[in-house]
Amino acid sequence: MRIGPTEIFMILIVVLIIFGPKNLPKLGKMFGQTMKGFKEGIDDDDDDDTTKKAKTEKSEKNDEE
Repeated sequence: MRIGPTEIFMILIVVLIIFGPKNLPKLGKMFGQTMKGFKEGIDDDDDDDTTKKAKTEKSEKNDEE
């Protein structure tokens, strides 16, 4: 099931009717900030996992010595 251009157009019309033309830039900005924060959170989580894994491997090597 794919969303075609007609469905996207209909969704945009409904959003325009519900929120009005004055609020659309605010909603776009808010959505963009939310997505940016979400991506940064995922990247930070990946970095934390990598750092923890490296520390664990380093401590295991030290324990073996």
